[in-house]
Amino acid sequence: MAAAGIRFLSLRVEWAKNLPPKPETSLTLFLAAANWALSLALFSSIIIALNYAIRRNYFALMAIICVMSLSMFFCIGISSVLAQRRAVPPAQTSGVLLGGKGVILSNSLNRSGTAIVLLGGTADPFGPRVTATPGQPLLFQETASASFELPPVPFGDDTPWFLESLSIDLRLNAEMFQRKFAEDFSSFFRYTGSLIFLLCSLGYAIKFSVWPLANLFLATLAFRGILALETFFNTPEMRDISGSFLERVMPAQDALPMVFFGFGVLVFIYSFLVFVVKRRDDDEY
Repeated sequence: MAAAGIRFLSLRVEWAKNLPPKPETSLTLFLAAANWALSLALFSSIIIALNYAIRRNYFALMAIICVMSLSMFFCIGISSVLAQRRAVPPAQTSGVLLGGKGVILSNSLNRSGTAIVLLGGTADPFGPRVTATPGQPLLFQETASASFELPPVPFGDDTPWFLESLSIDLRLNAEMFQRKFAEDFSSFFRYTGSLIFLLCSLGYAIKFSVWPLANLFLATLAFRGILALETFFNTPEMRDISGSFLERVMPAQDALPMVFFGFGVLVFIYSFLVFVVKRRDDDEY
């Protein structure tokens, strides 16, 4: 809920930056924020739950089954609620116009770049304008083409890249969840279940330190890598490549879930072998 609220405020700020404002409503922004928060909650809750189970020395198999079951029920419940709310048409609202006649649009990060002066203000964004390009004479345009898009309002964006990239990958993951849920429940269950299976397999594999905080940090890095790999394999180019290789074996949409499931099985086997070796060493001592 906290992540959804913060994301909602972030989307409101992004919405306010656009000129002219897009006809977004609070319901539309809240649904987008809730979908983004669902992905964040899924990854973070699995990390915290498994780290807690390891620190308290709970039975590994029972802890993994419980975390997987609760995570799957959570994803199915929240996705179904969001899908039902998405079917309700929101009331359209008109955006508030920013600036009057002669407003200057420029980039605050590059003051020496091109600036556009809207002579009619934001009320007439396609009307007469003056374009000022450094080193060139002023260019007057009586009208703009219908496909012309105004540059953003000069708000600075000082967000570090690693946080911005994480936000983008979480948004892409949320969009994939929505797409799979809209296709059919079976496709959503296979994709989400294989991803949760892989995430839960890493919990007991990353125990390189006796410090729980260090293991939590390593698990966070591993989960971030899985999120990046998911974004990479879901690109159209990688889907085309996997589809061309696996078209006679399985459908292209099942390739990534099988990769997740197969890698999770390998990690579970590795964790079991490490447990057996440590148990044998303890018995010898």
